[in-house]
Amino acid sequence: MQNTSSPSSDNTDNNNNANYRIEVSKLDAGVLHRITAIAFRHRWRMTIAISATIIASIFQLYIPQYLGQAVDQAQGLLSSAAVEIGIHAETEEALFTTAMLLLTAAVGRGLFTMMQNYQGEAIGQLIAYHLRLDYYRKLQQLSFSWHDRVHSGDLMTRGILDIEGVRRWVDTGFLRMILLACLIGGGAIILLRNDIALGLMALSFVPVVALRSSFARIKLRDAWLALQDQMSHLTKVMEENLGGIRVVRSFAAQVYEMTRFDASADKALEIAAMRVRLFVHSTTQMTFVFFLSMVATLWLGGQQVLNGTISLGQLTETLTFMLILRMPVRQIGWMINSIARASTCGGRLFNVLDLVPSITDKPDAKPVNFSSGTVRFESVSFRYPTWAENERTLEDVSFEARPGKMIGIVGPPGAGKTTIAHLLGRYYDVTDGRITIDDQDIRDATLASLRNAVGIVQQEQFLFTASLNHNVAYGAPWASRTDIEHSSQTAQLHNYIKALPNAYETLVGERGVSLSGGQRQRLSIARAILPDAKVL
Repeated sequence: MQNTSSPSSDNTDNNNNANYRIEVSKLDAGVLHRITAIAFRHRWRMTIAISATIIASIFQLYIPQYLGQAVDQAQGLLSSAAVEIGIHAETEEALFTTAMLLLTAAVGRGLFTMMQNYQGEAIGQLIAYHLRLDYYRKLQQLSFSWHDRVHSGDLMTRGILDIEGVRRWVDTGFLRMILLACLIGGGAIILLRNDIALGLMALSFVPVVALRSSFARIKLRDAWLALQDQMSHLTKVMEENLGGIRVVRSFAAQVYEMTRFDASADKALEIAAMRVRLFVHSTTQMTFVFFLSMVATLWLGGQQVLNGTISLGQLTETLTFMLILRMPVRQIGWMINSIARASTCGGRLFNVLDLVPSITDKPDAKPVNFSSGTVRFESVSFRYPTWAENERTLEDVSFEARPGKMIGIVGPPGAGKTTIAHLLGRYYDVTDGRITIDDQDIRDATLASLRNAVGIVQQEQFLFTASLNHNVAYGAPWASRTDIEHSSQTAQLHNYIKALPNAYETLVGERGVSLSGGQRQRLSIARAILPDAKVL
């Protein structure tokens, strides 16, 4: 499944100048356009949703007209003139017909509104589904150097809260914009056709509300950006605390950690309160302008009814139309809030989706071709992307590792021993020089074949919350139980596992906390051995 991003060639995940805080320029219509483009992957659903919205608005526009006709017919029915000239029955029949038409319009509006809401919610869920898959796939592709610079708590916030903010755009933003445009546009034609002066008075709130909405959207956009950033920070604090709960307890640092969390939570609450104040103020002001316009319309319309310029039914039609607009006008606040949130959250997501992985297969890459299995480092130098240009972890390193030989690399902490292992698996690319396997530059090999051929036991052992069987077989899910047990025996872990009540089906706690440090290390070794990597 492809995302709708169009990343530039220099927007790589290895760019140390990349700013992972979304820029304001990305929060305009372009972001909403991209979200809408994802929605239109489901053309039939979008067509049904838009059509249902338009039809529902048409039914809603008929309601004031039928109500105005009913008032005029009722007024005619009650007049003495109607009784005298014998048209009482005819007027009563017309009133009944109008009442039935009014009921039909109300039922039709309800049915198509229900269809609009259902399709809008369904499309929102599908947008979230597509973005969730695209986002997760992108995270799997980005290099170690990028993940080194970005906190996992921030990535989790984007993958959960930001996607939720985007999901609501179709229903609470896009479709409501169409509904409001149809009601105001169609209503304006009807009102101006009846009486230009009264119609202009009834619609006088529209430009004021539109202008106020524009200002509110900008302020709410900034507030949403600040809130999402703070929620990312809050997630970081919580994740670090829970991940290091044993360290926290061992130093009796619970009070310190609570203070950190409280400070971050208070900041998030402060920003959320500011956003709510902006939302309430803008909504209240728009509602006040609307009712002020309604009062002015009632006064002007009443004068015209008394002067005989318009009928009581026409005034009723105008006021009913304004009452119908009351809810959409109140929802403008929710709508601009949805637009601001979707543009902010979408921008933060696309900021990641637009990144180009710095380590990828070349167009002409081929699988690693093993013959003897000789590994060579040829004048290799390496600098981490976050380091200064003249600061290098490795400088002109050369050595050769032949099959059947064990190579030991020693040095003080930070000398680059782990870095050498990571370079061999091409988790980072060398700054200078090259690494070869049987004289084939590893940059010319496909990543999948290289990493299947090179087994690495990470210095920091990570175990999944799953069975021991799953953890050992993670790199070779096709492996048989015999192969799994053989690799465990090689890592001197098999006897311990068999002594457990559930043996290989024993569940490992989060991050392997139910195992000792040595057992976690042996399990990592068994996992690296199982795929039968040519280089270990």
